[in-house]
Parts: sequence; structure tokens; C-alpha cells
Amino acid sequence: MTDENKVRWGILGPGRIADDFFAGVAQSRTGRVEAIATRNPDKAGLAERFPGARILRGYEALLADESVDAVYISTPHPTHAEWAIKAAKAGKHVLCEKPLGLSAAEADAMQTAARAAGTFLGEAYMYRLHPLTLKLIELLSDKAIGEVRMIKSSFGFAKPFDKDHRLYANDLAGGGILDVGGYPVSMARLIAGVGHAGGILEPDQVFAVGHLGSTGVDEWSAAILRFPNGIVAELACSVALAQDNVLRVFGTAGAIEIDHFWFAAGKQGGTAVIRLSDASGLRRDIPVEEPRHVYSFEVDAAGQAIRAGRREFAYPGMTAADTLGNLKVMDKWRAGIGLEYALETPAVRTRTITGETLRRGEQIVPQGHIPGIDKETSMLALGMMLFSTFPAASIALDAFFEAGGNLIDSAFQYGGGTQDRLIGEWVRSRGVRNDVVIIEKGAHSPLCYPDVIAKQLTTSLERMQTDYVDVYFMHRDNPDIPVGEFVDAMDAEVRAGRIRGPIGGSNWTRERMDQAIDYAERTGKTRPSVLSNNFSLAEMVDPVWPGCIASSDSGWKQWLKERKVVNFAWSSQARGFFTDRAGPEKLSDKDLARAWYSDLNFQRKARAEELGRRLGKDPIQIALAYVLHQPWPVIPLIGPANLGELRHSLAASAIRLSPEDVRWLEDGKQM
Repeated sequence: MTDENKVRWGILGPGRIADDFFAGVAQSRTGRVEAIATRNPDKAGLAERFPGARILRGYEALLADESVDAVYISTPHPTHAEWAIKAAKAGKHVLCEKPLGLSAAEADAMQTAARAAGTFLGEAYMYRLHPLTLKLIELLSDKAIGEVRMIKSSFGFAKPFDKDHRLYANDLAGGGILDVGGYPVSMARLIAGVGHAGGILEPDQVFAVGHLGSTGVDEWSAAILRFPNGIVAELACSVALAQDNVLRVFGTAGAIEIDHFWFAAGKQGGTAVIRLSDASGLRRDIPVEEPRHVYSFEVDAAGQAIRAGRREFAYPGMTAADTLGNLKVMDKWRAGIGLEYALETPAVRTRTITGETLRRGEQIVPQGHIPGIDKETSMLALGMMLFSTFPAASIALDAFFEAGGNLIDSAFQYGGGTQDRLIGEWVRSRGVRNDVVIIEKGAHSPLCYPDVIAKQLTTSLERMQTDYVDVYFMHRDNPDIPVGEFVDAMDAEVRAGRIRGPIGGSNWTRERMDQAIDYAERTGKTRPSVLSNNFSLAEMVDPVWPGCIASSDSGWKQWLKERKVVNFAWSSQARGFFTDRAGPEKLSDKDLARAWYSDLNFQRKARAEELGRRLGKDPIQIALAYVLHQPWPVIPLIGPANLGELRHSLAASAIRLSPEDVRWLEDGKQM
């Protein structure tokens, strides 16, 4: 590659590993280093360490430098997400040192930003691109040791204790799992996935033990991974304990051992040896000679991807999906030993993932007014059922709020109270209680009784550490109880100020809602004016959960118009029916098939696909736009699993459907 065509790299942060990357670029075929960004450009020795590179003051200067195509991020772990996202927004390609983020949620946010910018984003596990890894994959693919049954892998070293060093500092996300644990995890997933689609396999079980030192980081730890194909991996990492760092792979016809696999033959190149033993114990040494610097291979792989217009590494590099899978395992490893960083707690993480104060951005989510609520409300509600940690929940809630969303859904029983707690933590950490509208639900069966409403609401308010909720639903109905008793119980909470907006029922029939409304009007109690039943372009064939009710037919629509009741529609996107997961021959997800498979729904899905092709949108976005364009009051509840899914759903807000489009999606007829 000519010098003019080489990728011009900028290094963000001149730490120790930046020296390794600089040396790798020097031996690469595709890149050259243009600049080094540092907050202390006057530090002695920088020019000598990085000869030929310009030294820039501050990271922002590097992102603004037009002579830099791509940024290598070598700053401490907690800053990876911030600067990778900022780099993507600046139009820079990014190669980020491992771990890409502190968690899978952070990595997803980084990948979402790169997709939006159309830039490359890769995680720098340098060993993945080395010829030694390619040779190992070749041997395993050729069944050199038969069928793999067990993997043993470690990466550990003994760094003298220093409470202020990044490896031991909790506020710098120190410890073994994030620093080196990702290596054996990624290797185990790679080996287990040889011969499988995509080349990677995710474990279905993760068990972990470890030791947390005086600074609260993992000084040594171990994990066992079990894969769906029966392979078991024993993994270990440490920063305070030297380990042998030998990769061992055991199969039905032999075994493989490789010393110090992570650096192959050494950083500067050399000869690595694969020790292959057959079933009888006869050993054969397979040398892999490579004189180039170990980091040069990831530089070239990234450079080739960037010049080819690809947005991620090719296998066996860390693809976007591979990175997310790896961090999900590391999340479980951390959770298994109780490792939490203070910087991930709501008391410390009071700003967005890019370190900014939360504020409204470009308004994407449609706005409107819900009777009984005195502030403008988003006509889309965010459900939190799929979030279990504050970092993940806060990323989604921040993005939703910045896009104009302020309607947040929770329930007493969700996650045993986890969602109540996460919402409360986010509201307090961001100081936005007066700006958001919180939906709470209680009295789910079998505890569906009038006296349960106050008791559960008390608990939910304590979890959220707030004095009130804005909207309240009974989560289920109990027809054996006179409806007036339920209305009385909810009205008492309205009068006490603990519910400051509308009340209603979730999964209630029209008959019971009529009775409740009539009772309230007759007795002067708070009139139920909201409902939370299923509504979607796909009509629910069989209840998703026992007791669930859909409000999709013409009778329901007419009733909602006449009664002026707003339906907060759950499963508004039919729980994945409008994705590739669903199809007449796709029966692996039994609940999806049971609840949504019908000729009518597949016809509607086909029309959503056709309209999506015309508009350049996915069918699941068309399905959400359908709900948003009803002529009667309906607010869809969405339940994304991560930021990427949230952004994808929010994009449906920009779709404009005519009444003719809505009718055609329903019945295929034009008006």
C-alpha cells in the first residue's frame, strides 16, 4: 500500500500500551501514526517514544485533526466509551483497547454510535489476528485432536500492590477480569465455536469465584463456562498472582498446549510452538514463525477493513457481535464474584456515557397530552423489564430522555423490584423527577385485592425513593371482587397524593372497565381513564401470559373512542414477531409461535415487510408506526434490551403513515 493510501492513525493517550501499538503500526503494511493526543504534552520523553508523530494537547484536538483518519484509544478503561462515541461523532474510525467498554451495555452504546456515524469500531484483542491463532483454528477445524471437550486457559501476573495503580484502583475499573480476563473468555468462545456459524459460540452457563482485595477489585479469579455443545472451559485471571498462562485444549483424540499464547512468539516476533499430542501421548511440535510485531496484525486488519468500507473486524478478529458476547460473559463473571465499581453506581455516574449533563437533544419521540397529567408527555413509553443494572438502565433512560421521551413504565413485580429501584436511582442521579412521568402497576394476581394496592404502592415508592407516581394501573383484575372496592382503593391513593394522575386497569375487560367508570361517576370517585391492554399490528392469538387481554378488534377501538380511555399498549411490537425470528417454519420459539402465529398475522407481516422496503425501514419499525398512527388514543410501550434496540424503535417515530397505509396494513385493502 502506498504511503498516500495508508490509514493515518492518531493515538489517544500515551500510556504504556500506546508504545506497543506505535511499534505495531511501524511494522504494518496499512498504517502510519500521525499524532499523539495527551493532556500533558510537555511531559518529557514523548517525542523520543513516538518519533515522527505530532504531539497534540488534549483529546479534542485529535478528534478535530483532519489529517487523522482513525483513532486508537489506549486510555484507562472507564474512558473508553466516552471517547469512542465522541470519536465516532467526529467521523473518526476507532480501534479501542480491550475491554471495549466496562460492560456489554457500554459496548452496545459505542457500537450504536459507530453505526450511526458509519465508522469502523474494533476491539483490540491483538492475538486474534496473529498467524498463531489462524493455525490453531486450522488444526481444530481439521480435527487434529478429534472433538474438543475441554479448554483450560489463564492470563495472570503478579503486579506489586499499589492502591493508586490502575490495576488496583477501583475508580479506574482495575482488577483481573477487565484487564486480562477477556483474553481467556474470548479464546474459549472462539475454540468452542470452531465449525459453527460465525465461528463463535456463547456459553449457556457461567460460574465464577474470586478474591476481592482491599481496594475492591478482583486480584485473582476463576470461571467455568459450559457451552451448548458440551464443551467446558476452565478460565483464570489475576493481577496479583503469577500464573502459567498456558492454553490447553483437550479433545477426544489428543490435546494441544501453547505457552504464553497471548503474545504468540513475543511482542517483537519470533517462533511459537504448538505442542500437539495424540491419544497415545505421542507429541509433535508445530512451529509458527512470525518476525513481525504482534500488534501489527490488528493494525493491518483494521486498516484493511477501513479501506474496504467495512465497519467491523472480519473473523477471527473481534466482530461487533463477538465483542458483545465476550462482555456479556465478563458481566456474569463480575456479577458472580460481586465485583462492582463505584464509578458505575448512581451516586457517581450522574452524567451521560459521554460525560455530559443530561439535557434534551433533537426531539424524536412524538409529544402530546394525557388527560390528568399537567405536563407534556411523550406518546411512547419506555419499559424497563430487560434491564438489571444501573449502568445499562441509565444508558437507555438517558438516550430516551434526550430524544424527548419522558414516559417510563414499571410495576411492583418486575424483577422483584429491580425496575422500580433502577428508575428511582436514575431519576435521583439526574434530578429529573419533575420532568418525567412514571407509570406504576400493582395488585397482580394472585394478590389482586383492594388492600394490596396501598401496601404494594408503599413498597414501590420506597424503592424509587419518591413520594408519588404519575399513572397507576391495577396489573390484573379479580372479577370475584366488586369493582367499586378497587376504585375506592385507587381513589384513596389519589386523594392522598401518592397517585397524581390517571388510574385504570391493565388486562381488564370492557365490561369491568364500564362498571368501574360508572361506579366512579356515580359516587364521585376518581374516574378510571387509562387502560393497559395489548395492541399491535399482529393480533394476539393466545395470551402471552395467563389473564392477558388484547384490545385490537373493532369493538375495542370503538369503545376506546367513546369512553375516551387511553390505551397504554404493551407488546406493541408483538414481542419479535416482525423480525426474522418469526416465520411459518420457524418453531423453535414456542411462546412466539403460540401467541402470534396465524394466517392473518403472517399476511400483515408480509405487508409490513413490503411497506418497509418501500420506505427503507424494517418491518418491526412499520409495526410500531402502525400503533402510533391509530385514530384513537393509544400509547405504545416498548421494551428494548439495549441502546441499539431503543434507537431502532425510536426511528419509527419519523415514519409517516396515511390512513390508507394503516388500513392496508390491517386488511390489504386500499381506501
